[in-house]
Amino acid sequence: MNSFEFSKIWHKILKDYKVHMDTKLAPTLTDAQLTVLELVQERGAAKPSDLAPHLATSPAAVTMLLDRMERGGLIIRDRDAADRRIVWVSITDLGRRETARGLKVRSDFFAEVLDHISAHNQQLLLYLMGKLVAPGNEAAPLELSR
Repeated sequence: MNSFEFSKIWHKILKDYKVHMDTKLAPTLTDAQLTVLELVQERGAAKPSDLAPHLATSPAAVTMLLDRMERGGLIIRDRDAADRRIVWVSITDLGRRETARGLKVRSDFFAEVLDHISAHNQQLLLYLMGKLVAPGNEAAPLELSR
């Protein structure tokens, strides 16, 4: 397979994923918001600056995203008691429910896509995709919560 064919297939998968997620998560959640909720839920709390690498966006865009999420009741932001310059993002009960819903939507998409290939080939695909991620290209780990 040449790079052109790979690019076509890759973009088709990404497009299908985006359409599925946008359709199934709307109107209360976006894929970027789901990513934030998933990261914050995993760690208990996170700083906005630690979220940016996982979203591949600017700090200003992260702030705007968090503003929308806070208005929607998905997260709360609190100042650090020891250093008021630090803001911690934590998840609300509504955010937890939306995270569970969003993860199911994502899981359903991949289950449907992967259902067309055997379990062995799914494992092989996962292995090969892991090879595509160059060392050092993974998103930076989040700082542990307070």
